Amino acid sequence: MNKKLEMAWYGQRKNRPTIDKAVFLKVLKEKSNQLVKTVKRLNYVFMSDDGLLQINQQYLNHNTYTDIITFDLSIDEDIIGEIYISLDRVQENAELYKQPIQHEFLRVLFHGALHLLGYKDKNKTDEAKMREAENECINLYFETLKRETFHVKQKKK
Repeated sequence: MNKKLEMAWYGQRKNRPTIDKAVFLKVLKEKSNQLVKTVKRLNYVFMSDDGLLQINQQYLNHNTYTDIITFDLSIDEDIIGEIYISLDRVQENAELYKQPIQHEFLRVLFHGALHLLGYKDKNKTDEAKMREAENECINLYFETLKRETFHVKQKKK
């Protein structure tokens, strides 16, 4: 559980919301520790709707647009995953659900990681648990960001 969590971001930068990656990693590490699981490496790949549709068709035989596809590449107990995200879908979902883009972006970032940690969303019960975990992570992200920003301001005084 004390291993370093590595994360890399690839692909499209245009329209990608900004988040504090260190705070994101801190929250994700805390969540994985709660579940007594170790996330070793996550690769996030950001792309367009059409790019993610091709992956969905090629690897999952689904001919639909989606906001996220997660691949579990773990070999042993250490979790390794690739998470593909459509920034077009993130933007559209933020507008549809009347959420700030950063909030929706965090939701899909955590959603993919939560899948790798064992959360499912194929039925109503599992979907409710996934939403609860997403919201917990998002709220913890903003609480941690606020707390760390406050500490930085205090140190500057």
